Amino acid sequence: MTSDTSIRERILVADDEEGLRELLSDLLREEHYTVATADTGTAVLKRLESGEVYDLLLLDIKMPGVSGIDILEQMRASGNDTPVIMITGYGTSSNAIRAMQIGAYDYLMKPFDNEEVLVTIRRLFEHRALASRVRQLEQRSPEDRMIGRSPAMRDTYKTIGLVASSEASVLITGETGTGKELVANIIHQNSGRKGTFIPVNCAALPETLIESELFGHEKGAFTGAMAQRKGRFELANRGTIFLDEVGEISLPVQKKLLRVLQESEIERVGGAGAFKVDVRVIAATNRDLLEEVRTGNFREDLYYRLNVVNLHMPPLRERRGDIALLVEHFLSKYRYKPTAQPTRISEEAMERLETYDWPGNVRQLENEIERAVTLSQGRVITSQVLNLGTAGQPAQIDLATRVRNRDGLVAVLAEVERIMVQEALRQAEGDTNEAARRLLIDSSELAARMRALNPELAEA
Repeated sequence: MTSDTSIRERILVADDEEGLRELLSDLLREEHYTVATADTGTAVLKRLESGEVYDLLLLDIKMPGVSGIDILEQMRASGNDTPVIMITGYGTSSNAIRAMQIGAYDYLMKPFDNEEVLVTIRRLFEHRALASRVRQLEQRSPEDRMIGRSPAMRDTYKTIGLVASSEASVLITGETGTGKELVANIIHQNSGRKGTFIPVNCAALPETLIESELFGHEKGAFTGAMAQRKGRFELANRGTIFLDEVGEISLPVQKKLLRVLQESEIERVGGAGAFKVDVRVIAATNRDLLEEVRTGNFREDLYYRLNVVNLHMPPLRERRGDIALLVEHFLSKYRYKPTAQPTRISEEAMERLETYDWPGNVRQLENEIERAVTLSQGRVITSQVLNLGTAGQPAQIDLATRVRNRDGLVAVLAEVERIMVQEALRQAEGDTNEAARRLLIDSSELAARMRALNPELAEA
């Protein structure tokens, strides 16, 4: 623990055992905390009602008069969100769990050692500092909000700063869910361009409509064209167009897109001539476009026009140091009720989040936190409510990445089968008959599949 004497967090220690109060007080004062004490729950309430403010309360669950649980319930009911760590003895773990559900940060089980106390308190204040940093980030404009302090993200910020005010085309690469559109938006917001940011999901546009969507059409250009319509490029004039999943565009449309980049002009479908537009192009893909060029699926000249500046978004598994900051941000964003305090998360659950590989990256993490807040009903997120698979297996398989990597249908199906078999066995607690019922197959077929997948499974 640091010996920095500038640390002056105020901690109230409440326990009816004088020896324990003195032990904790001496320990915390040595670490330069400001400490107050109380020997009953009634004394704690009097201190709080008098307006005394603390950064942390250490409350014994069982005290004369008013219990620690009662104090915690009254605090939360009145809107007091001061962090609380409960102190409990052996045999009272059910009370500790109840305290966590109400909103305690953590609990200490007697007897505990000094280092355990200090680590728990240090962790709490680190989380508070993290939450404060998140609040500072959230005061920035939504378009300029990126979460991360890892070296990979610092490099991303530097690149954005260098290219934002230029006119250069930018190709943002990276896996699904890494935040490519957010980066494109931030580049636009810092570019000084007066027009609009227009995002286009190229993969979501039907082949028959993509040309019209991008470049517009004249009345009568095709069946159903009842009036002239401006395309996305025209709408983005003096602004920025973001072409997400640009690798999905067909070769004929790629040719017309190349002309826009070369000549800065477009022609509506069914139009009689071209006209100039002032549009900055930012594209993104999770494909290997150079490989697409080699296989003839993407024009080489268009690739180099788009890839004047390349900005690669790192996957979340390569920036694990940012996970805690992202979790705090999403806990603040997704509250169980609009007026509720952010849901807390247990240390075990946070550890699972920080060690998981996140095939869906930041988007998957955000969805997982939103789901966990709902299932925990805004109390404390535990590892039991997380949907991260078992035994290190992912809860989902990124099929798009598997196809791009040419993993092959047989290999991917075998992986899905192996995961399902292992999960069925886990849920059935090793009962192969029950596992077979959960998989809707008979036990002999399950045994055969187990032997085919892995001889060790057949011995499970």
